[in-house]
Amino acid sequence: MELFTLTDIIKNSADLYPSNEAFKCGDTAVSYKQLDVKTSQLAKCLVDSGIKKGDRVGIYLNRCIETAIAIYGILKAGGAYVPLDFTAPHQRTRFLINNCGIEFLVTSNKQKRKITALLDGSLSLKGIIGLSHDMPVKTLSWDFVFNMNLENYQATKIIEDDLAYVMFTSGSTGAPKGIMHTHRSGLNYAKLSADLYRVNPNDRVGNHAPINFDISTFGYFSAPLSGASTVIITDAHTKFPVSLANLMAQEKLTIWYSVPLALVQMLLSGALDKINLNSLKWVLFGGEVFGLKYLKQFLEKWPNATFSNVYGPAEVNQCTYHNFNSLSEINSHLPIGKVWDNTEFKILDEDDKEVIKGAQGQLVIRSGTMMKGYWNNQNLTQASLYTETIAPKLNHTYYRTGDLVKLNKNGELLFLGRKDNQIKLRGFRIEIDEIENTLLKHNGVVEVAVMLQNINEEKVLIATLLIDENSNTTTEDLMKHCKNNLPVYAVPSRILVLKSFPRTSSGKVNKNEIEKTIKPLL
Repeated sequence: MELFTLTDIIKNSADLYPSNEAFKCGDTAVSYKQLDVKTSQLAKCLVDSGIKKGDRVGIYLNRCIETAIAIYGILKAGGAYVPLDFTAPHQRTRFLINNCGIEFLVTSNKQKRKITALLDGSLSLKGIIGLSHDMPVKTLSWDFVFNMNLENYQATKIIEDDLAYVMFTSGSTGAPKGIMHTHRSGLNYAKLSADLYRVNPNDRVGNHAPINFDISTFGYFSAPLSGASTVIITDAHTKFPVSLANLMAQEKLTIWYSVPLALVQMLLSGALDKINLNSLKWVLFGGEVFGLKYLKQFLEKWPNATFSNVYGPAEVNQCTYHNFNSLSEINSHLPIGKVWDNTEFKILDEDDKEVIKGAQGQLVIRSGTMMKGYWNNQNLTQASLYTETIAPKLNHTYYRTGDLVKLNKNGELLFLGRKDNQIKLRGFRIEIDEIENTLLKHNGVVEVAVMLQNINEEKVLIATLLIDENSNTTTEDLMKHCKNNLPVYAVPSRILVLKSFPRTSSGKVNKNEIEKTIKPLL
């Protein structure tokens, strides 16, 4: 069967691997045959409720088996799913619902209290699926959905250029941006990643990310494309590193994908010393820079696994990779690697001219996995694109990543930091990422976030850190480390040790919230 849309994934795997476990979460599992039926039932329910092709449908769920049913049920109905962070403030969720014109939500009884609070505000909602309780708007329970008769069900006609999902950025800085992906871009990503990591029907994929974080699409799209089983990590397991490590061993996971933080927390807990994870073939990580000192320990603990540094803004899903089994040739920068198939890149200077080989510049990407644009924001869409004129009326369009990179001697891309993370202080250009990477090299440092702050009308660099509990590291040690490894103008004025970092739902450090936390300390 040739696949053109994301919905073809489930139809194909249900035909080829009907009894294979498609998704598992906690004690609940669903086979591909069952998933095909349940998603068709949800699709029929949505269409009968008035959902039309192109309508946006919100998913407001914790990590559970229903997330997979919701995603493919909405897609089968011709809608575009919009994953909503159930841990986000209600005001932000209301904004997203109204901004996206969402009229239906898919949720569960676990979210009843939060849904009730959401409905206290002005919303465009007409119906909620997944609730067994009466609400000011129409509600339909999951039992009602799963009792739908499919005898006269006719699937909605979908083509590859139809909108598939709108994924909003975490909102840690600025207003939320809705990234629009089509069936074409989503399926291209699924095919490329499944091929690259050689996913097969015997694989068991650990899906640690919530559905509102782009790396979750590997578990929801790439694994099903190959007939593999995706183990959705429960919310409880994500909070307890020891339990998470035990779950990985119990489920005999063969592929793991998460932000580095999840792995580091398990390492520091000591749990990895007590379990057998010989089943692991691939360890994928992305979203943030992974400290080399931790990576070296993982390579020793999991010698049978191949590690992959995955890079790609949500706007292009993924675009580069660096697969490795050793760090013998890596001194300071782990490469983000080479672009994968169906993808081109350029490195541009501030005047949009290509830099000479080895020089630093902004990475721009042209790929079959690229977004359609930003939801309801044409100006931002245009500003994010670089257009190269090939011939009259023939243009190539690239996405401006905002990331600074350069090529190393092996032709691999090195990530040097964010273009907007470069500051000018007392006449010097300073890379915030360089300071953070320097501090991370200290054995006692677990995580670091450096910010420019105003103190007594003067701009100063402040470094906030998390320290290894078993370390005797002091702020004096860290300041000495900075002075020995950084130019004078880049040494932080203050170093503050915190007990924890506030984070977005995807696990990324939320610098805006850190700034609020440390203001009384400055």
